[in-house]
Amino acid sequence: MTTHRAGAQNSHEALERFYGVIPAGGVGTRLWPLSRAAAPKFLHDLTGSGSTLIRATYDRLGPLSGDRIMVVTGKVHRRAVLKQIPEIQDANLVLESEPKDSAAAIGLAAAILYQRDPEIIMGSFAADQVITPVEVFQDAVREAIHTAAQGYIVTIGIQPTLPATGFGYIRAGEKLDIEGAPSAHAVIEFVEKPSEEVARGYLETGNYSWNAGMFVAPVALMLRHLEANEPELYAGLTEIAKAWDTPARVEVARRVWPTLPKIAIDYAVAEPAAAAGDVAMIPGNFSWDDVGDFAAIGRLNPAIENSKLTVMGEGARVFSDNASGIVVSDTKRVIALIGIDDVVIVDTPDALLVTTKEHAQEVKKAVEHLRASGELDVL
Repeated sequence: MTTHRAGAQNSHEALERFYGVIPAGGVGTRLWPLSRAAAPKFLHDLTGSGSTLIRATYDRLGPLSGDRIMVVTGKVHRRAVLKQIPEIQDANLVLESEPKDSAAAIGLAAAILYQRDPEIIMGSFAADQVITPVEVFQDAVREAIHTAAQGYIVTIGIQPTLPATGFGYIRAGEKLDIEGAPSAHAVIEFVEKPSEEVARGYLETGNYSWNAGMFVAPVALMLRHLEANEPELYAGLTEIAKAWDTPARVEVARRVWPTLPKIAIDYAVAEPAAAAGDVAMIPGNFSWDDVGDFAAIGRLNPAIENSKLTVMGEGARVFSDNASGIVVSDTKRVIALIGIDDVVIVDTPDALLVTTKEHAQEVKKAVEHLRASGELDVL
C-alpha cells in the first residue's frame, strides 16, 4: 500500500509541478589555474564533450522540467551564464552579490518558487557534476519526484565505487512503499567525510551511498525545516523572495543578502530533516563525478591514441616521449614531456601548474598561499 504523508500530491501532478534548480557557485580551487573566481569550473568544458558543465546540467534537466529551470549564481558570472544558457528567463536567473554557501542559494530558490506556487517540487543539482548515462539519472529524478510528492525531502545517493574520503555519506534505512518510486528508501542519517578505514566499513555494509548534494523536495517542506533550524536565514530569504517578482527586487536583495549567515544546506536542512524522519533516498545507479581535481579530468578524458597522455586545449602543442598524465594548455607554447609519469601540467597565459595526479588534491594549498600572499590577480 502506498504511504501517504502530509502534503502528499498526485504523482502525475507532481511531475508537472517539478522545477529544476542549478546552484552554480564555488571556484573549484583544486582545478586552479584553469578554474578561477572569474571563470569557475562550471563554465569550462572539462570532458571534451563540446559542452560546459553548466550547459550539460541544464540539458539534463530539460526533459524533466522544460524551461522551468532556475540558476543561482554570482553576479560576476551573469554574462558568462547567459552566454551558455541564452534561453533562461530573467526571472529564473538569481544573482548573488556575494557567496553565502548552499543553504542561502538553495533556500532562496525555494523561497522564490514558494511565492510563485507553494505546491512546487524543486530539484537542486549542482552545475559542476558529470553524469552518464543521462537517461538513468532522469529515471532516478522521476522516482525522487514521486517520493517528494508524498512529503519527503529526497536525496539521490551515489553507489560508492571505492572507499572515498572526500565525500559525505548517506545511511539508508528501510525500503519505502511509494507508487512510482520502487527503489525509495528512508534515510537514517547523513555522516561526515570519513577516514579510509571507516569508509571501507561503510562499503562492506552496503547501506551507505555518497552524498552528491542532490535534493528533490516540496518547497514548502524545505522551507519548513529551514525556518525551524535557521530562522534568521529563513526570515531574510523570505523577505527577498517576496520582493523578487516586484520592482523592489534589487533594493531588497542588496540590503538583506549581505546580512545572511553562511551555512551548508546539509547542516541547515538535510541532517535535521533526516533526524525528524522526513528524508528519503533514491539510489543513483549512474556514473557520477564531481570533477574535483585534475586526476578526475584525466579519468573523464581518454588519452590520445598510442599514448598514456591526456591532452586538452584547443590547439595545444604537446610533444611526449615515454610520458603519462594530463596536460591542459590555454597557450600556444610548446610543451615537451620526456620520461615522466603521472604528471599534471596546466599552462595558462599568466600561471603554470606542475604537479602529479597523486598530489592533485593539494592544488588548493597553492591557491591559499597565493591568496595569503596577495597574488589575487591570478586567482
